[in-house]
Amino acid sequence: MIERVDEGKQAYLPLLLLADEQEDMIERYLDRGALYVLRENDMILAVCVVTEEGGGIFEVKNLAVAPEHQRKGGGRAMLDFVQARYRGCGRFLQVGTGESPLTVPFYQRCGFVYSHRIPDFFTQYYDHPIVEAGVRLEDMVYFRRPL
Repeated sequence: MIERVDEGKQAYLPLLLLADEQEDMIERYLDRGALYVLRENDMILAVCVVTEEGGGIFEVKNLAVAPEHQRKGGGRAMLDFVQARYRGCGRFLQVGTGESPLTVPFYQRCGFVYSHRIPDFFTQYYDHPIVEAGVRLEDMVYFRRPL
């Protein structure tokens, strides 16, 4: 079951940090975003934060799946839920990520296509190098799919 959480969002910080490992970056969007939680038998499987960015664009700012539940469909289920929830509310659902061999193919399999990039985002805005699957992340790469 996926539900929206409006109170006590900070309680989900340990899971949110899996997808965005710098707390002050999460604080930039957590309060203004809608937090969704995927639960099963009182266990939290995944979380997702969605913000409205203007111009008909909604953005997945954070999508994290608990390590023991990864690669079991929870991330895709969350994206499908968000897509359905915001359908008709705007033009695009977008996600920004680093050029990781783990995340880019996942979003592409979920129907997202390349939109644009912000050069050196991770090197400018994070206080330490971000490395995923052996790749140091530098640019923020955006992918979109129509709502």
